[in-house]
Amino acid sequence: MPYADKKRNILLPGGSIKKDNFMTAPSFDDRDGLIWLNGELVDWRDAKIHILSHALHYASSVFEGVRAYGGNIFKLTEHSQRLIDSATLLGFKIPYSLEEINTACINTCKANDIIDGYLRPLAWRGSEMMAISAQATTIHLSVATWKWPSYFTPEARMKGIRLKTGPWKRPSAETEPVHAKAAGLYMICTLSKHAVEAEGYDDALMLDWRGQVAESTGANIFLLMEDGKLHTPKPDCFLNGITRQTVIELAKARGIDVIERAIMPEELADANEVFLTGTAAEVTPVGEIDTHKYIPGDVCKTMMEDYDRAVGKL
Repeated sequence: MPYADKKRNILLPGGSIKKDNFMTAPSFDDRDGLIWLNGELVDWRDAKIHILSHALHYASSVFEGVRAYGGNIFKLTEHSQRLIDSATLLGFKIPYSLEEINTACINTCKANDIIDGYLRPLAWRGSEMMAISAQATTIHLSVATWKWPSYFTPEARMKGIRLKTGPWKRPSAETEPVHAKAAGLYMICTLSKHAVEAEGYDDALMLDWRGQVAESTGANIFLLMEDGKLHTPKPDCFLNGITRQTVIELAKARGIDVIERAIMPEELADANEVFLTGTAAEVTPVGEIDTHKYIPGDVCKTMMEDYDRAVGKL
């Protein structure tokens, strides 16, 4: 299926709408391949759920984003365990063991000839109940995967992306299950990203309910401060990313101190370098946040290279 020009509506501040052209890849519901669904590999186009599934109405689903590099799935067990833990936080048990989830991911990659790709394990409540209470719903599990090559050279990545503070804030841990990778927690990410994209930015910086720096819409943030140390927000109201944890280990192995603490927005002016970390983002340098400009330097480059080496890209 060829790439196609389409129109999208962008809601601007104040409620006005503008039309925008964008290039879109083939729709995710119309592709060749196989998806692992409840223990079986089924044709991609036949991997469907009922419209009255509880997860579709009440966001009772958890998921993972996982990467394969050179035929090896990076940190697979850690991702599968987090999927299980996220489901537990949402009050349901995935009917497959850690080893079975790992095997499902591996077999789905093999069935689709994925060497460098992205995996999306997903667990959700089914359609047996349509109410807030969902104790009797069946728990389903799927794994989809698709090719994801490296689109940008290190030189292109070193230019840095542009962020702007978004309009929505990460809630308190007493408000939502913030340590679960749960679908419902991403709605404010979508809203924030759309808002800043409409102004020409690449992504949104999200603050938390206290006004402290939290993360971007899908990645954690690190700042190289004037003391030569990496500073990163303490993950007390957002996901402690697996890539985040990996980069902290890599930095410490380099002798770079990492400080996890509360960071206020005004401190962004004092940062020498800034980068994001995430399964999709990997290590992505930042060139701008609001009115603050940064030049990605040696630390950004080193962390990018060390991470690329850790996942098997170098």
